[in-house]
Amino acid sequence: MSIVDRYIKVRQHSEQICGPLQTEDYVVQPIVDVSPPKWHLGHTTWFFETFILKPNFMGYREFDPDYNYVFNSYYETVGARVIRTDRGNLSRPTVADVYRYREYVDNAMMEFLCHEPSAEVKELLELGFNHEEQHQELLYYDIKYILGHNPLFPSYDKDYRAPKFEQGEARMISIDEGVYEVGHTGGGFCFDNELNLHKVYVNAFEVSSTMVSNAEYLEFINAGTYHDFRYWHAEGWDWVNTNKIEAPLYWHLIDGEWHHYTLAGLQLLKLDEPVGHVSYYEAYAYAMWKGMRLPTEFEWEVAATRFNWGKAWEWTESAYLPYPGFTKAPGAIGEYNGKFMVSQKVLRGGSDATPPGHSRITYRNFFHPNLRWLFNGIRLAR
Repeated sequence: MSIVDRYIKVRQHSEQICGPLQTEDYVVQPIVDVSPPKWHLGHTTWFFETFILKPNFMGYREFDPDYNYVFNSYYETVGARVIRTDRGNLSRPTVADVYRYREYVDNAMMEFLCHEPSAEVKELLELGFNHEEQHQELLYYDIKYILGHNPLFPSYDKDYRAPKFEQGEARMISIDEGVYEVGHTGGGFCFDNELNLHKVYVNAFEVSSTMVSNAEYLEFINAGTYHDFRYWHAEGWDWVNTNKIEAPLYWHLIDGEWHHYTLAGLQLLKLDEPVGHVSYYEAYAYAMWKGMRLPTEFEWEVAATRFNWGKAWEWTESAYLPYPGFTKAPGAIGEYNGKFMVSQKVLRGGSDATPPGHSRITYRNFFHPNLRWLFNGIRLAR
């Protein structure tokens, strides 16, 4: 696929995701972790304008100089920005303005790409494509949270069907102790946090071939473990009590039956599906209750060819840290991953919303342990 075709495909897909939304849906920000869909569309456009067009396309004129302040996310190098909690207060620029911004930048990019870009620009373009694809997955998270916290539980798309996922036979997979190579190798794109390829020693362990199901997690709830401190980290126990957590996010007990909110609307809980929208605290507590544990990210990578994954990101027991030899790129691009390597847990695998190119064994997702709005789940090890 040519660079132009790749650019068009990526940009169109973001707008297709937003296709079922009403204008009012684009602006809502219920919590700090959720960004309004309108902001995602503007920010991904700002990325191409800021890092491709402005430094490389002679004569390019910004669509609006104020947009650098509005749509910069966390790049200190690029300048001041609206703080994350205030993204939902941006009634202006309007949704129509943002779509006009996208069209303006897309037209400029088409003109720019009429000539073969340099190798350095091609590398930035590839990062830009992957950056927008990351935001496409975040769009699904954020849209679900926005609509799932509307008291009417409106569907994003009543005909939405999650990609088919087969767990396979439930069993424990044995992995021998040894020294294994982990990290990205070979051709193809990867993020800097997947580098460098290096060796790790892994003790013998077993990992479940299947993710924890809703039915299994319901046993955990019914056993009263949300009210039993013995299974929780102190920080997790404080989180449970402070926030009065009783079940995974989007679960609702209605007339004695468990329901959950999906992108197709409120539905009866499907007991055979993998449990989702649980925090690391909950995943850890469940594993403790079962007399097991979560795999480390290295164990997960070593074993991943032996089981099916991709329904939901899987919490690991590993802190998000740099690999040996990790270096940050100079300038703003160096802020992409390295600055977040503190106080977060690694998740591995992928989810229903993960773009195909991002579902690779070495991909290191990372989130704070209290977060549940991402599409995540649990796999056990021992």
